[in-house]
Amino acid sequence: MSAAPTPAKDAVRRRIGTAGPSLLDLSHRIHAHPELAFEEVRASEWVAGRLSEAGFAVEHGCYGLPTAVRATVGSGPLHVAICAEYDALPEIGHACGHNVIAAAAVGAGLGLAELADDLGLTVTVLGTPAEEGGGGKVLMLERGAFDGLDAAMMVHPAAVEMAAMSGSAVSVFDVSYRGTAAHAGAYPERGVNAADAMTVAQVAIGLLRQQTTAADRVQGIVTEAGSAPNVIPDASRGRWIVRSDTLQGLGPLTSRVRRCFEAGALATGCELSTEPVCPDYADLRPDARLLALYRANAEALGRTFPDLSAQAVVGAATDMGNVSHVVPAIHPMLGLDCAPAVNHQPGFTAACVTPAADRAVLDGAVAMAWTCVDLAATAGP
Repeated sequence: MSAAPTPAKDAVRRRIGTAGPSLLDLSHRIHAHPELAFEEVRASEWVAGRLSEAGFAVEHGCYGLPTAVRATVGSGPLHVAICAEYDALPEIGHACGHNVIAAAAVGAGLGLAELADDLGLTVTVLGTPAEEGGGGKVLMLERGAFDGLDAAMMVHPAAVEMAAMSGSAVSVFDVSYRGTAAHAGAYPERGVNAADAMTVAQVAIGLLRQQTTAADRVQGIVTEAGSAPNVIPDASRGRWIVRSDTLQGLGPLTSRVRRCFEAGALATGCELSTEPVCPDYADLRPDARLLALYRANAEALGRTFPDLSAQAVVGAATDMGNVSHVVPAIHPMLGLDCAPAVNHQPGFTAACVTPAADRAVLDGAVAMAWTCVDLAATAGP
């Protein structure tokens, strides 16, 4: 599919170019002030403020989420949403580049704002909090944020360019065991060891991995397992993630993992409790038509997509997956050419304020806006 230039596309690119300095400033400010899931007070205010200045009708703190944003311009029959993420990771900040995502989404909105009605578009920029383990988009989806949309899109930085990320389905939950404390030297027989229960579960999960598929993942951290070596631990806690390539595969795999934790309780006599951290994330299903339009536009900007077919590209997860099951959606990846640094590493945090990241902000904004222009031009009556 070609991405032929048009007067509308030229105008969009000029507007984004004019806004470029403010977009890069927004990206760098969000990067310099990382905020965790549901705590993105400054980032959401900055996103809402920039869109309000451009004439968008802005709601801040919508859908029962204090850091969610809805900003709309235009009144055309074709309604598209551009998603902005802005939460960071604990300790390593914007190691997933949500500062780039937010600035690119704002940029696409600014590029389309003055042309929306002429193009037959309604454009909504959605500020979606808590992608990193909070499921902000899932909550917003359940509360109507994506109702009536014809398309939804966002871009995401990565080490390499990808038109489509193979996003996994994910379940995240907390695990805790309760046992009985005792003197580990004098009266160990009076104790019920909660740390042992967690160890038994981890060994069982390690053995389970022999019977899982190549796309399945089970990961976790132990956050508590006792406070002194001469005291039998009466409590242990951890957080675990189960990943599968589809929602259909996630359910059975999660059940098997939970039985591993039940084995820990059975073997030690501890009490087990589990608690979901966020709604399950669905696998990502990119819309083929949108994807073809986006890729052609990205290539017209000089971005190239390497052949990744020779390697197994196991997807991370995104709450955009849930959106893609309901609305035609895409989630392409913008390469920052920063290998060996990859997402969720400190080196990637540094990469997200480089010239390559700045170019990704502007290219991502233009490519998404152009995709909206093409979508409007090819929409049926």
